[in-house]
Amino acid sequence: MIFSEKTPIFRLLSVDLGRGGRTMGSGTAEKFRFCIDRGGTFTDIYAEVPGRREIYVMKLLSVDPSNYDDAPIKVIRRILEEFSGERIPRSAKIPTGKIEWIRMGTTVATNALLERKGERIALCVTRGFRDLLQIGNQARPNIFDLKVSKPSNLYEEVMMVTATGMSHLLKGSLGNW
Repeated sequence: MIFSEKTPIFRLLSVDLGRGGRTMGSGTAEKFRFCIDRGGTFTDIYAEVPGRREIYVMKLLSVDPSNYDDAPIKVIRRILEEFSGERIPRSAKIPTGKIEWIRMGTTVATNALLERKGERIALCVTRGFRDLLQIGNQARPNIFDLKVSKPSNLYEEVMMVTATGMSHLLKGSLGNW
């Protein structure tokens, strides 16, 4: 079932979450906790609400521009509104002081790479490791096969940098590399 604006949040009842009603993380929290899996079609959300032993889950379309700009933000806003009793306007920022943590994963980028869709990419490696991904681990399904077929590279070009240059690149500043 896909949730709409009028659909109540699905609640799993009678779930014993153990120590103080919490299993994700340590101790009992007085803030909201969210786990989000944003896929290409659906976004699944698991929420722990302060003072409640039940867990709450929702499933939304990942892209639904007529109803919301971003599925994870939409569901976080909706759960905060329902359980805090305070309305959070769509134009307002999420009150992060009420949230202990958000754990989010996505398959969108992975799928785009595997399907060879999306933006062009380059591989940035430390100088001397240009062929690292092509060499791989030499695993072959049939060791005596004379014609080895390998998939094409995900990247178009390789940028090699010094170890110092890599450090600057990871910090967001290339400087003199």
